[in-house]
Amino acid sequence: MTLPGGAATWTVLGGDHRVVGPAEEFLEYLRVQGTSPNTVKSYARALALWWTYLSVFGLAWDELALADVGGFLAWLRSGDGPRVVSIGPRPARFAESTISTRLRAVTSCYRFHELNGVALGGDLVRVVHGGRAAYKPMLEHVARRKGRQRAVIRVRAPRHVPPPVLTPGQIGAICEACARFDPAGGQWTGRVRDRLLWVLLAETGLRLGEALGLQHRDWHTGRGDTPFIEVVPRDHPHGVRVKGGRYRRVFISDELDRLYGEYLWQLCEAGADLAVADMDAAPVFVNLAGGTRFAPWRPESVYDLVGRLRRDLARQVPAAWTPHWMRHSHATALLMAGVPVHVVSRRLGHGDVQTTLELYAHVTEDADMRSVAEWRAFTAGWRAVSVTGAQAGRCA
Repeated sequence: MTLPGGAATWTVLGGDHRVVGPAEEFLEYLRVQGTSPNTVKSYARALALWWTYLSVFGLAWDELALADVGGFLAWLRSGDGPRVVSIGPRPARFAESTISTRLRAVTSCYRFHELNGVALGGDLVRVVHGGRAAYKPMLEHVARRKGRQRAVIRVRAPRHVPPPVLTPGQIGAICEACARFDPAGGQWTGRVRDRLLWVLLAETGLRLGEALGLQHRDWHTGRGDTPFIEVVPRDHPHGVRVKGGRYRRVFISDELDRLYGEYLWQLCEAGADLAVADMDAAPVFVNLAGGTRFAPWRPESVYDLVGRLRRDLARQVPAAWTPHWMRHSHATALLMAGVPVHVVSRRLGHGDVQTTLELYAHVTEDADMRSVAEWRAFTAGWRAVSVTGAQAGRCA
């Protein structure tokens, strides 16, 4: 559905095609808290499955036992109704990671409604003190005083699969397919905007939404000092956003800065500076053909470009690559080049260095990863320093 301000959001409808009140109350709470629209969408999808399960099994949402929650997990895996029992092995309907995400959404919803007197929310976790495990987390002595919460019903953790990456050669092929410099003619051929996007994602680790949200005033070109970009949380007409709402400053190479300068010159040659009222506040990535000229570039249009590149570069790049693979490649390249993990974490905008460690543990553990020298050469011109909002004042 569409909110009054024009932003898209999601809700849950019951079998009578009416809004499911308890689910909508929780989703509205998430919206008020400024939760990412993608998170709201994921939680709405999970709650739609939950209320479907309640309907199939004739259960009341506020009169449940823990066994009913366990039954939800079994139903997600098999799809069997109350009168059907599977006797033969068959593939699960959802991956365990997806089932874990669905359970987390339902648990969060009931923890929210616990404040309104729905008892199940309090039964989904228990407070534990100490424990026999040999490993004790940092500040365990503080947590022991009031106990730590542990989920009663848990999904077995899936085996960690390393995030997909593109090799430096594959990234180069993607960039060359978009635009290339002709030394003989001294000019660029192709679409520099498209190349700029891929080089930016590969060199900075920005998410696609963060790149599309960049404005020209966020790009600080080098004037004898190090060029950098600012990742600034702000509203965007197509709903792209800075995940977590955290500002950061990311330093870039002179080569990337020069490519941006070429693109900016081409924009002005095309009349963007005359067509746009405030060029500084205009988005960096805009439409050049099709749709409204110089309007913000849509994520869907980027994926159309990805589809064309997949076809043009068949057998040269992985068939399923996406813009987010550039981010994984960036993190892998930095870690392979010996950059400390806490620096990589800040540059990626992760809220916790543990997130970086969990995603990219394989990089430091796998001593047989190929082409280490290639990765180091790939990052040779990068400035892998990132400044957060708290540090910005000291560096300005």
